[in-house]
Amino acid sequence: MLDETAAGVFTIAVTPFLPNGDLDLQSVDRMVDFYVEKGATGLTVLGMMGEAGKLTATEALTIVKRVTARTSVPVVVGVSAAGFAALGSLAKDSMEASAAGVMVAPPSTLKTDDQIIGYYHGVAETLGDIPFVLQDFPLVTNVVMSPKVILRVVEDCPTCVMLKHEDWPGLEKISTLRAASDNGARRISILCGNGGLYLLEEMLRGADGAMTGFAYPEMMAQVIQAHGAGDVARARDLFDAYLPLVRYEAQPGMGLALRKYTLAKRGAIGHPTIRKPGGSLSAATIEEVDALISRQTSKLQALGIS
Repeated sequence: MLDETAAGVFTIAVTPFLPNGDLDLQSVDRMVDFYVEKGATGLTVLGMMGEAGKLTATEALTIVKRVTARTSVPVVVGVSAAGFAALGSLAKDSMEASAAGVMVAPPSTLKTDDQIIGYYHGVAETLGDIPFVLQDFPLVTNVVMSPKVILRVVEDCPTCVMLKHEDWPGLEKISTLRAASDNGARRISILCGNGGLYLLEEMLRGADGAMTGFAYPEMMAQVIQAHGAGDVARARDLFDAYLPLVRYEAQPGMGLALRKYTLAKRGAIGHPTIRKPGGSLSAATIEEVDALISRQTSKLQALGIS
C-alpha cells in the first residue's frame, strides 16, 4: 500500500495505442518493463498525460490490470472524476487489481479554500481506507491550493499520503510545507511533476522524488540518486545534459505527442499514436527532436553515460 515514505521516480505512464486507436496491450508490457529498467520505483497510470479521459471505463480497468500484473513496483491510478460514484468505483476496482493507491485532482468548480477542503473530506470518505495522492496542478485544473489548505487536508485526512506537486512556480510551496512538517505537521511524501523541469531545485527544497512522464525516466532516477548521495554537482551535470529535451517536451499542447514519439523511437512503445482528438508532429518538429536527441547522446557520453 502507498504510504508517506514513498520516494524516487513514479513515472507517469502513457497509454499505448495501435495506429487505428485501439489499445496496444503488447506495448503496455514493453512500456512497463522499459520504465522499471530505466529506474522507475513506481508507476502512475490514467494520469492527465495518460489520455485517461479518452478511455472507456472498461479500457481504463484493462490498463490498470495489465500494468499491475506486469510489475511488482507500486502502481498509482488516477481516478479523478466529476462525481464521487465514478471515482469510488474505479478506485475500488483498481485496488482489487493490486494497485497501491489512487490519485485525485480537484474539479475546476472549486473556487474557495472551504470548497477544496470539503471536497477532499468527501474524497477521503468515499475512498475509505484507500491511500490517495492529492494532485496539485493549478495550471490545468484552475484550482489554486495554498500550503495552508494542503496542510489542512493532510491533517483532516489521514489517508492522504502524498502530494503530487505541480504548481508553477512552486518551489516556495515545497519549502513552506517542509518547514511545517519540521515544526510538527504530519509529513507526507512530495513527488513533483511538470515534466521534470525543476526537478533538482525541487529535491533541494525537500521533495522526495518525481511523479512525471519525461521520455527519459533515467534522467530523473540519476538526478535523484546523485542528490541522495550528496553529489549536487553531478546531479546538475546530469540535469543539464537532458535539459534541452525536457524544455522541448514541455511545450503546451505538444508534450504528449513529443513524448510518445520519443518513447516509440526508444522502443518503449510500438507506435506514437495519440487517440483522437489529438495532434501529430510535423516533419520539422520531428527533425528538431531528433537533433536534440543526438546532441543529448553526445553530452551523456562526455559524462561517461552510455
